[in-house]
Formats: sequence, structure tokens, C-alpha cells
Amino acid sequence: MAEHRPPAAASPFAHAADEVRAVEFRGDLSVREITAPAGLATNALALAGDVRPEDEGVDSPYGTGRFILLHDPDEPTQWNGPWRIVCFAQAPLEPDIGVDPLLADVAWAWLTDALRSRNAPFHSASGTATKTLSKGFGSLASEGDGAQIELRASWSPEGAIGPHVEAWAELVCMLAGLPPGSEGIAMLGSRRATRG
Repeated sequence: MAEHRPPAAASPFAHAADEVRAVEFRGDLSVREITAPAGLATNALALAGDVRPEDEGVDSPYGTGRFILLHDPDEPTQWNGPWRIVCFAQAPLEPDIGVDPLLADVAWAWLTDALRSRNAPFHSASGTATKTLSKGFGSLASEGDGAQIELRASWSPEGAIGPHVEAWAELVCMLAGLPPGSEGIAMLGSRRATRG
């Protein structure tokens, strides 16, 4: 008689990956799984998100982002644990908003507020917020002035991973000018007239 064995338990990373893939996103944010960068950790999973993309697989003119979940059971010192999340989000801005001296602080606050509002505890956070102003010359003069905000951040998550994915999605939409509850609201066309 064959011995009955219970199925092997899923690894912690497999469980977390299933949780990430189960997250539901608002209708105006298109999210897809992409190839994770190699060499960052023992296990990795990556997502790309685009706000109201015109073409699938092409960065949106309204805003775009990346989310990477990393797992290393050796617990790298900088992580202070076995898990790390790395995210990126960028969006075009009106030039008059791009010159706001508090813009970088606001972008970071949107991330930390989104994590707290989703009950996504974290520690060991780090990141940069970069604002870029541009002006077209020569054959690009007709494009006028442009501005862009870009946030790159990483943190070590605690507890469930799904709320961290939800917070990242909220950040991408906030940078693009779509606060929570704004699904289906028209976006100003002038936000698109920028260069990255």
C-alpha cells in the first residue's frame, strides 16, 4: 500500500508571489507581470503598471511604475529581514507644479501615507524623489515646457505583501493625478505634453 503524504507546503516566496498576483487593481491602472531583474536576490517578482495606457506594453504618457518583490533568506544587512520591496513611479506634471519646492517631499509623503492607509507596515525605508523641468528648442520648441516627477524607493515589508502592492498602485495613480476614488474621471490633456 502506498504511503499517503500531505502535499509539500508552498515556500514563503511562492506564497507571497500568489498574494501579489491576487491583488485587484482599479480599472484605469493596467498592471502586468514582467521579468524581474536578475541578481538582486534569491527570489524576485516584478510588476509594471501604467495609468490609462494607449498601447499595451508601452509606458503610459500619464504615469508609469514598477514594483519588485525581493526575497533572500540570508537577510541582507541593509534589509533588516528576508524581504525587500523596490518601487519606481513617474508621471508628467504641469510646469507650474514642477517648480514647487515641496514637490519631492509631497511625493515621498504620498508613498508613506499610502502604505499606512493600506495597513502595510514597513521599516528600513530609503529613496529619492526627482523633479525634472525641460524646455524644447529647435525642432522641439513646439513641445514647450515640461516637468516630471520620479520616485524611487525601497523598504522592508512586514506582514502580508498584498497591501504593499496596493500602496504602490495608489502612489502611481496619485503621481499621475488620479487620487483614490477618481476612476473614470477625465484627465487634463496638458499633463501629457512632456518629455522624459
